[in-house]
Amino acid sequence: MGQIEDLIDELKVKIIKTLGLMDVTSEDIEADAPLVGGDTGIDSIDVLELVMMIEKDYGVKIENKELGAKVFASVRTLATHISENRLKKA
Repeated sequence: MGQIEDLIDELKVKIIKTLGLMDVTSEDIEADAPLVGGDTGIDSIDVLELVMMIEKDYGVKIENKELGAKVFASVRTLATHISENRLKKA
């Protein structure tokens, strides 16, 4: 698997853990499915928790709502954003 695929798998686990999604497994979260408002029931308040986790764990800031909407479109877009922005800091 590629680097992005590994990051997607890692993010799925962190999303479940961060949000305490009891009935959700990483297999339930599709990489390209809508992350917010999709089958997982993630809402805007959950996104704030995820933003803090991403900043803490990956050192990647999501500065504004417009960027957030784009970044949190799916787990794949989130992983891509983290991957691209984490590299700049390294």
